[in-house]
Amino acid sequence: MKYLLILVVIVLLFGTKKLPDLGKSLGQSLREFKDATKGLADEDEESNKKA
Repeated sequence: MKYLLILVVIVLLFGTKKLPDLGKSLGQSLREFKDATKGLADEDEESNKKA
């Protein structure tokens, strides 16, 4: 029930035409964040191996 209410509010705020663009930009942001955190973890592992 809460998710339906949140969805209705989002549709009212952004409109139906902007929702696909909003979803696309959110997905890209999450992908970049995931890649950045993975890069940091890889660098941390490399520094631990060298030490």
